[in-house]
Amino acid sequence: MLLHLPIAILVAFSPVTVSDAVPKFDVVRECRFEGGSTVEFDRCSQDEAAALEQLEANWAQFTGVDKSACLSVATIAGFASYVELLTCLEMARDLARADDSPRGSTKPRRMRPGQPGSTVGVGHGPTTLSGER
Repeated sequence: MLLHLPIAILVAFSPVTVSDAVPKFDVVRECRFEGGSTVEFDRCSQDEAAALEQLEANWAQFTGVDKSACLSVATIAGFASYVELLTCLEMARDLARADDSPRGSTKPRRMRPGQPGSTVGVGHGPTTLSGER
């Protein structure tokens, strides 16, 4: 998952234009590239068709910036995947919702350094190196 992060950051600033319609991908080519048996090809085709259906139903709810970045990620190396595009867009949407959360509980907290000689996050209390408390 983290392997895609640098790519997503780079493509977020790329000037890819995104239309108001779901892009058209060659699903047969994508599924053939993944190889395997006929059963695997059929499963891939079904997954891609289901992802396309969800994208068509929800395309308007995604932001242009997310569409652009995720389109670049989903079409890396000349192959395109609706599953990759949908996953990327849903993660971007969910991240934006978490950032807008009024509770703020989903945001990570900054770690505080422990006392010298103590172990942070283990046991019930600080433990000194000399065994004194």
